[in-house]
Amino acid sequence: MTPLDLDGARTVITGAGGHIGQALTRIFAEAGARVIACDVAGADLTAPGITERHHFDLRDPDAVVAAADAITAGGAPQIVISNAGWTRADTMDEVTQDIIPDEMDRNFTGAARLTRALLPGMRDLPGNRAFVFVASVNGLTHHGNPPYSAAKAALLAWMRAIAVEEGRYGIRANAVAPASVRTHAWDYRLERDPSVIERVSKLYPLGRLVTPDEVARSALFLASPMASGITGSTLAVDAGLMAGNLPFLDILR
Repeated sequence: MTPLDLDGARTVITGAGGHIGQALTRIFAEAGARVIACDVAGADLTAPGITERHHFDLRDPDAVVAAADAITAGGAPQIVISNAGWTRADTMDEVTQDIIPDEMDRNFTGAARLTRALLPGMRDLPGNRAFVFVASVNGLTHHGNPPYSAAKAALLAWMRAIAVEEGRYGIRANAVAPASVRTHAWDYRLERDPSVIERVSKLYPLGRLVTPDEVARSALFLASPMASGITGSTLAVDAGLMAGNLPFLDILR
């Protein structure tokens, strides 16, 4: 067994039908996890390596509780990857009263309810147990999407709460904070401006967006015994965006 071998660990992955979710399910399955894939009704959860499937909406509190009960009926998970998220209001001018609670539920409240419901069963399990939250650089500094950014900042605070309060049980909690990732979330922007990704890429020191696989591999590291001494941390997976202000330097040249 290598440090990145998950050795059959029951692993919950939310948002498993999306681009990052598909990368997570594949990479965790390749690492030996028993993947418990979760997403909304209609999401495709037929990928190889998925051993258990649950369709529910994180915005529905009753559905979240029912899903947690169904998951733990098969045994408490050792690993939880809270990945599900969604945003559409790019700027404050696009934010309506309805969007604020909707994006908070999609990106924070539902994740908090689900992880809280799964937590008690994890406390008495032996060995490696970990939460990894897929947050965003938007939770660290502002890059648009105001309600989404607020929700991701709340998700990071929730992660730290688990790390501090549950460490006595040997449970770890960390987060990955991706910058722009080429997923379907960019489709509507590309329809308006086919050059948007090329122009956005110039903001990153690596000159490109990160890939879903890069996010998934970072989450695998944090969830694995390889990261046994890491908890309460946020790992930026951002092609260098948070390291400094490249456009400012370009202006000075």
